[in-house]
Amino acid sequence: MIEDPLQADLVIHNARIFNPFTCEWDDETLAVRDGVVLGHGSEYTGSEEMDLGGARIVPGLIDAHVHIESSLLTPAEFGRLVLSHGTTTVVADPHEIANVAGIRGIRAMMDDAERTPLDIFFMLPSCVPATPLDSSGAVLSADDLSPLRSDRRVIGLGEMMNVPGVLCGDPEVLKKIALSTIVDGHAPLLQGASLDQYIRSGIQSDHECITSREAEEKLRKGMYIFMREGAAARNLRDLAPIANCRTAPRCAFATDDRHADMLMDAGSIDDCIRIAMDSGMDEEVALRMATLTPAERFGLHDRGALAPGRIADFVVLDPTPVFQVGRVFKRGKEIRGSTYTPPAPFRTEFSCTLPEKPDLTIHGTGPARVIAIIPGQITTSEEIHDIIGENLPDAHNDILKAVVCDRYLRQGFGLGLVRGFGLTSGALAISVSHDSHNIVAVGADDADIISAIRVVATHNGAMAVVAGEKKTVLPLPYGGIMSDAPYPEVITKLRELEREAESSGAIENPFMYLSFLALTVIPELRLTERGLFDQRIFSDIDLFLNT
Repeated sequence: MIEDPLQADLVIHNARIFNPFTCEWDDETLAVRDGVVLGHGSEYTGSEEMDLGGARIVPGLIDAHVHIESSLLTPAEFGRLVLSHGTTTVVADPHEIANVAGIRGIRAMMDDAERTPLDIFFMLPSCVPATPLDSSGAVLSADDLSPLRSDRRVIGLGEMMNVPGVLCGDPEVLKKIALSTIVDGHAPLLQGASLDQYIRSGIQSDHECITSREAEEKLRKGMYIFMREGAAARNLRDLAPIANCRTAPRCAFATDDRHADMLMDAGSIDDCIRIAMDSGMDEEVALRMATLTPAERFGLHDRGALAPGRIADFVVLDPTPVFQVGRVFKRGKEIRGSTYTPPAPFRTEFSCTLPEKPDLTIHGTGPARVIAIIPGQITTSEEIHDIIGENLPDAHNDILKAVVCDRYLRQGFGLGLVRGFGLTSGALAISVSHDSHNIVAVGADDADIISAIRVVATHNGAMAVVAGEKKTVLPLPYGGIMSDAPYPEVITKLRELEREAESSGAIENPFMYLSFLALTVIPELRLTERGLFDQRIFSDIDLFLNT
């Protein structure tokens, strides 16, 4: 039987619909059949008719770059949370779980993603480990990744962080770039001829811009700019001025790394839209960046706009002065809440050589390199301080000891100094440590540092605050980097950890900063299980200048 071309499952009347092709609002009737937009106009009739009383509708929001693992939730739980904020599609790079467990970890993420209505597309992790010097739970070559290209959920190659490998023409790096015609970049502060060469290799986007000047150069040279607003890296306000009706087709939003509590309280891409508008960006430009631009960038031509033949993902906005999601529809069906179901277990065993108190003794005096935290950024700076090793940690001057402990091969631990966490007592430790996910800890007391590391290792993954005998712990049994609990439980425990950390003097979001302390592809100083690392020269360095 031939279907009536005017008969829909759902017809929505009396709505103002955002059109990202023209960046205008159209007063139209929207018809949906079989989860797809049938068309617009009064001639359509529906099995269900809905009058929105003039409410505004926008296409489902799209996150152009996110690491789901950083939410501390499995993909299904992540989906339950972000769908409520109007995000209906995400482009995920699972390089966190890949560094822990390789292809097995990627497939586990893909399998769990099938349990949520959220559309999760995957980019193949390009740097496992992040650099040739790093130790992680897996090493993935181009040949290892190649079989995954045929999976319908895989749409490109994830952020290429090995900038030196690209610039020196490393054959394995170039072989990975050749795996896809869609390749994301990761090039903080890269400019000039080096940036030209990076782009010539086939890399098309960047989410690491810090200043509008940096973003403008990359934009003018043809890159897509993903304006990031994560928990530790908050770059959107600085980058917002480059977005306008001419540049919006090359600009999108990315949350990158947000814990579950931030996703609950602030939101997802809806939060990016609010921040962008508060920074002076036109609402229509922001909405274009949140919908059609990421869809076109990743070749997802079945979404991003409420046009005939496209998936009927859309958000009904509340009638408030600020952008606020009211109702969310996925493939024409309203998302009304869902029940938690536990994921299939995914366990990894920790194999650590744990430090003892003598191991944390710093021998020596004189000028030493200290990692300085930069608020609102995941970059750090190098500071030089005259220290007396036996007097550390020095909570009065906020110069604390930090430790990175190998979790895979019992290769020991690295010891360094960091300023900016603000702890006056106790210690923090976490097994979410980008990208290798070794255990990283910081503290104002050696005994508490050791205790916090042991708590994390004993749980085969956790976040912990330790102050003497008091231990507050969020277990992360799923690969040692995610919880397998419902997101409300995870958020409750996260808030408890934050309160305990604050009572010890810690800065806001200390665990997010801590989780990036070992990321060797971000300037300037980092700490690994080997010790201090200088990203600017891509080399291990000594703690003391006169060594």
